[in-house]
Amino acid sequence: MKEKLLERFLTYVKVNTRSDETSDTTPTTQSQVDFALNVLKPEMEAIGLQNVHYLESNGYIVGTLPANSTQFKHKIGFIAHMDTADFNAEGVNPQVVTDYDGGIINLGTSDYRLDPKDFPNLKNYMGQTLITTDGTTLLGADDKSGIAEILTAMDYLIQNPQIQHGEIRVGFGPDEEIGVGANKFNVKDFDVDFAYTVDGGPLGELQYETFNAAGADIVFKGRNVHPGTAKNQMINALQLAVDFHNLLPESERPEKTEGSQGFYHLLAIEGTVEEAHSSYIIRDFEEDDFLFKKSELARIAKHFNAQFEQDRVLLTIEDQYYNMKKVIEHNMVCVEIAKNVMEDLAIKPIIEPIRGGTDGSKISFMGIPTPNIFAGGENMHGRFEFVSLETMEKAVEVIIGISTFKD
Repeated sequence: MKEKLLERFLTYVKVNTRSDETSDTTPTTQSQVDFALNVLKPEMEAIGLQNVHYLESNGYIVGTLPANSTQFKHKIGFIAHMDTADFNAEGVNPQVVTDYDGGIINLGTSDYRLDPKDFPNLKNYMGQTLITTDGTTLLGADDKSGIAEILTAMDYLIQNPQIQHGEIRVGFGPDEEIGVGANKFNVKDFDVDFAYTVDGGPLGELQYETFNAAGADIVFKGRNVHPGTAKNQMINALQLAVDFHNLLPESERPEKTEGSQGFYHLLAIEGTVEEAHSSYIIRDFEEDDFLFKKSELARIAKHFNAQFEQDRVLLTIEDQYYNMKKVIEHNMVCVEIAKNVMEDLAIKPIIEPIRGGTDGSKISFMGIPTPNIFAGGENMHGRFEFVSLETMEKAVEVIIGISTFKD
């Protein structure tokens, strides 16, 4: 199983499936369509999954493992995403480090390296097989490790028909990294009682609480005159943007927060004296605090506009996703099953809020409770990304365990 898992993973990560937030197509890149149709679909059919189909409406490739026993109460789904993050994904050349000795790993012939002094998490993987980048690209373990793990688990169950399981649906979707992949998720087509995104990090992660999330775009309208005669006439849009930002609490920036603390994150600021633009993301676990953060942005905008004869701070806020705990906490069976399976496999469940979101954040509110389980990736979204093959193998065992769990 381990050899096939590694083979799958290495095959997948070499395909560039980076998403594109500037695109208005679904998926946002043709490479994701090609990956679904030319790589995943043939493999899903070859291992014996049934009703394998690609949904042009949302970019998901979906397949079914029919139940081989009537003793299971629930239909279960496993979901992973095909796209990778906004870092170079062309020419991924993974390197495999066997029996890691705890020292420095040189990343190909590049000037970069994985040093335990910089990345102490490496010490958790002594003696294991690590897959890293060559220093020029990301790896793509987020979330091609999840895809490889799900298909390896399905392959194992199909090859071992004596192992009893209920009906299982698998789905691989696009554009998770840019936050729109699950927007068009087809709940009726997927048709399960609950599901799991296999999209977490280190061994044991089991997450059912995410941020509430919104994006804010602000346009600042200025008035440009010659600086030599600017007194009481110039309105500098860039200065308005700076002053606006300075009214937000410094302690609530991402670099100042951790754990259950939310934040305002300034993503971009650009413009001229005449007009400037700022974009933010707002994050918080608690609904009341999330609403307060959004209202604070509106209050500050109103404060600025009161100083001028016309509105010069134009604020637009759009919610992006919500804390899936609000759905899942009403029926924790999906979490309890995963927890029990991990404990049976001598894996300590790490149940902590995600300081981010998953496709499960949206899918849960669509009607399918969807917590997140570990896939193994570390240092994701960049050249220092790596994953342990042994952790990936444990993820396969958890997927099999969930699939065969009789509650």
